[in-house]
Amino acid sequence: MAEQFDVVVIGAGPAGYHAAIRAAQLGLKTACIDAALGKDGKPALGGTCLRVGCIPSKALLDSSRQYWNMGHIFDQHGISFNDAKIDVSKMVGRKDAIVKQFTGGIAQLFKANKVATYYGFGQLQAGNVVKVKQHDGSEVELKGTNVIIAAGSDSIELPFAKFDGNLIVDNVGALDFTEVPKRLAVIGAGVIGLELGSVWKRLGSEVVILEALPEFLAVADAEVAKVAAKEFKKQGLDIRLNAKVSKTEIKGNEVIVSYTDAEGDKTLTVDKLLVAVGRRAASKGLLAEGTGVQLNERGQIVVDDHCHTGVDGVWAVGDCVRGPMLAHKGFEEGVAVAELIAGLPGHVNFDTIPWVIYTEPELAWVGKTEAQLKAEGIPYKAGSFPFAANGRAVAMVEPAGFVKVLAHAETDRVLGMHLVGANVSELVHEGVLTMEFSGSSDDLARICHAHPSLSEAVHDAAMAVTKRAIHKVN
Repeated sequence: MAEQFDVVVIGAGPAGYHAAIRAAQLGLKTACIDAALGKDGKPALGGTCLRVGCIPSKALLDSSRQYWNMGHIFDQHGISFNDAKIDVSKMVGRKDAIVKQFTGGIAQLFKANKVATYYGFGQLQAGNVVKVKQHDGSEVELKGTNVIIAAGSDSIELPFAKFDGNLIVDNVGALDFTEVPKRLAVIGAGVIGLELGSVWKRLGSEVVILEALPEFLAVADAEVAKVAAKEFKKQGLDIRLNAKVSKTEIKGNEVIVSYTDAEGDKTLTVDKLLVAVGRRAASKGLLAEGTGVQLNERGQIVVDDHCHTGVDGVWAVGDCVRGPMLAHKGFEEGVAVAELIAGLPGHVNFDTIPWVIYTEPELAWVGKTEAQLKAEGIPYKAGSFPFAANGRAVAMVEPAGFVKVLAHAETDRVLGMHLVGANVSELVHEGVLTMEFSGSSDDLARICHAHPSLSEAVHDAAMAVTKRAIHKVN
């Protein structure tokens, strides 16, 4: 007989573990099911983000940045050294230790909040029953007054570039190279491609990124993308646009990539190929017959604005539903649904979800771009400020980039903020907070910012909206 819970959560990634912990905090009897295993073969909570995504990639980005700075920035500080080396196995080992620390941390949080944890694959049955096939082969059934599906997403595999875990890899494989590949090709100039391409380029790999679209980072502000492309080119990242890959072939220990660009058919021979063309909802095998839960044409679970599936007591959050596949979006949806179940107000404002690419320089934005505002006929005014005129950025030898604030031409309400530069992953939240409270560029301009700090670039950009910036010619 199925054990009864108030809430059963399928998936312990960012959306799932937030939902489970918040539900338990609210006094609901909660269970969470997760099928993932760590590199050691033991259960590891945290989903793609924690195990093979956000956290491990940031660990490698930081390690590779330290190494890159030794050869490209330290001399400007008067620091010299001889024969710098990178121990890839030690670098990857550090990354693995960080992952283990945080996956273990979630297990401890579950224990402290009395979340019952089941390790195995959960499938939703009719009547809010979840069948769990555990790793030891046994099966248990859980019945939830409410079920929250937080199954996450998987890497998209191209039919002509099948993952073999060695020469052709997804983000998982690219986080675990045992040595720096001499030549690395990346299909896709999105977040994963740029971040992991940057890691291995900094460590000495020749990196070519093949992007099928004719425009670089079309999702970002055009000026931000232009500055980023210029900086990436300086670093030696070879980004080829309008390059459509049609075939890959493994010969010995090499991969031959065939693609077409504006000049015609071409081939590229590399030692490793990273396929980073996006992710899809992990909905395969998730729903038994008769649940009533619907999937759309992209395999995502259909939900309303409150993450409800239309089936009584069944909700879905995170990467397996509509909206951006971002961990922090999943965090907020998980918490919101737990609170709705408990009878509290729960809501996620999609207009103020920040985006970040953790390259060097970093890219970050929130709200609408200038192109979107023009397309929608929204009158706006813009103010920007370069980090080259910011004392802290120059002192850090990080002068590249700028901050741009977009505000409504009539109400002055902030509609977007776009940044490229050092630590903008932190600065973007000034824009998030201002927009969440319906603030104006004048509000930002009148808030005192510490000097010297990178945040002053936000202050100056806000002042520039009304042409009163002090540190630049308006």
